[in-house]
Amino acid sequence: MNTNKEMIEQIAGSETFKEYERAYSTATGLPLAFRPLETFDLPFQGKRQENSFCAIMAKKSGSCGACLQMQEKLHRDALEKPATATCAHGLCEAAVPVRLGDKVVGFLQTGQVFLDKPNAAKVEKVMAHACELGKSEKSGVLREAYLKTPVISREKFQSTLKLLTIFGELLSIKSNQVVITQANAEPMVVTKAKKFIEEQHAEAISLTQVAKEVHVSTFHLCKLFRKSTGMTFTEFVSRTRLEKAKALLLNPNLRVSEIVYEVGFQSLTHFNRIFKKLAGESPSSYRAHIPGHRHAPTTLRKSFCLSKKSRYVTQFA
Repeated sequence: MNTNKEMIEQIAGSETFKEYERAYSTATGLPLAFRPLETFDLPFQGKRQENSFCAIMAKKSGSCGACLQMQEKLHRDALEKPATATCAHGLCEAAVPVRLGDKVVGFLQTGQVFLDKPNAAKVEKVMAHACELGKSEKSGVLREAYLKTPVISREKFQSTLKLLTIFGELLSIKSNQVVITQANAEPMVVTKAKKFIEEQHAEAISLTQVAKEVHVSTFHLCKLFRKSTGMTFTEFVSRTRLEKAKALLLNPNLRVSEIVYEVGFQSLTHFNRIFKKLAGESPSSYRAHIPGHRHAPTTLRKSFCLSKKSRYVTQFA
């Protein structure tokens, strides 16, 4: 995994997170975001249960800048344990750290609520500030949105943080699983190279050609291939063609000489040598062992002919 952001995007897109987010927002009426350690976006834009007042204010750069400063402070405070912060308009947000080992990689964040209902003086102060930011044309809508902000008791808000803390611990486990999976995963370059070989196996394929196709040097591709597959590039191409040949040998109507060129080998001699080296027997012998194949092995045919001749001689002696 290249960055914390990529890992968090992967986890946030998982069914586990989506199901929890839906359940959390439905049960609490609050938005939920999973944010990387370093981010410069507002946390709840477009989220389920986003506060309508915050959504309106976020469209103005001055308000947006103040909110981002609060987000930065909140994340600093939440590096060790769950933390809360209150914006200039009196709305409270909270962040819970999510760790990979002992390192914080992101935060579960919720909020956009009042812990204390604003009095009339506070409401007028916020509206005046909104007017300064150019929101006066929407003052009626903005006031209504502000007054609809949920008011949650401190005890209930702490309970929601406890829920997020427990979920954060589960996400920490999932983060470790993602990192382990990525560490064991095949490099994308090798995956693309194998796909190209699979699709073009019947044609002449060179290391230079495939390296150009996946946009790496031949040296780098050769090294990655050996590390990821345990085979050289040439060995992998040969094995791919061999498996295709084995499948075609199931068809008794195809001659071995036809199959050779069908799977990309350039000569029957080379094909026989590679087949015997990798499969442990010749193509004809392999075909003879296929259950139900109409051609018996050569030794059995000879035995059958001798047996038939003996019976003929005995019958007319």
